[in-house]
Amino acid sequence: MRAALAFLTCLGGPVPPTPRALPWFPVVGAGLGLVLGATWWVAEALWPPLLAATLVVAADLAVTGMLHLDGLADSADGLLAHGLEPSRRLEVMAEPSVGAFALGTVVLVLGMRIATLSALRPSPGLLAALWATSRAAMALAVHTQPYARDRGLATSFRGGTPAAFRTVIGLVAVLALIAGATLVASDRADLGPVILAVAVAVLAAAGVVGLARRRVGGYTGDVLGAAGMVAETAGLVVAATRW
Repeated sequence: MRAALAFLTCLGGPVPPTPRALPWFPVVGAGLGLVLGATWWVAEALWPPLLAATLVVAADLAVTGMLHLDGLADSADGLLAHGLEPSRRLEVMAEPSVGAFALGTVVLVLGMRIATLSALRPSPGLLAALWATSRAAMALAVHTQPYARDRGLATSFRGGTPAAFRTVIGLVAVLALIAGATLVASDRADLGPVILAVAVAVLAAAGVVGLARRRVGGYTGDVLGAAGMVAETAGLVVAATRW
């Protein structure tokens, strides 16, 4: 679990990535979501919704060390640009500079996260479910997709990994516990929007990974981060829908 915590957040210390960390991805995601949900709850009790939402997004960026945001920016530049060969796309993703695709995507995603959180009531259960789903999607991508480069940090999770269904079972167990806790704590006792938000998050992550498979031949560490952030944001948008 420490290796998963170290890879997905700025906590845990300098621990080498290992295949045994993958099943812990959704657990770490759920824990992170609960912490952010508690932060959201406290912040909205002290400040207006828009400022509280901004502080939650800032806390997420701080705890993750902006690793996933960096992956989103690099992936946007490499995957969304037109008319590039796969090798050139990978080169663009490895460059330290960012372009218009990265800037536009980052502004849009962060803006949507702030807007959706400010439109919702604080819900640690919702964030835990979405953040667990996004990390499980990362783990499943490692299990099921080819790596697009010859070598990279994310390849350390491959080889001798547990079967993919273990990650899925772990995710289902985590979400079941979260759903039960949310049902008990909710004053609405309505899990429909949460379930739909999780389903859309899965589809959004699959869309990012599928785009990467088509344009660069597989995933990279940047793609994993992008898939996670897009999944969480899509889920928040669905949760904020006026049903």
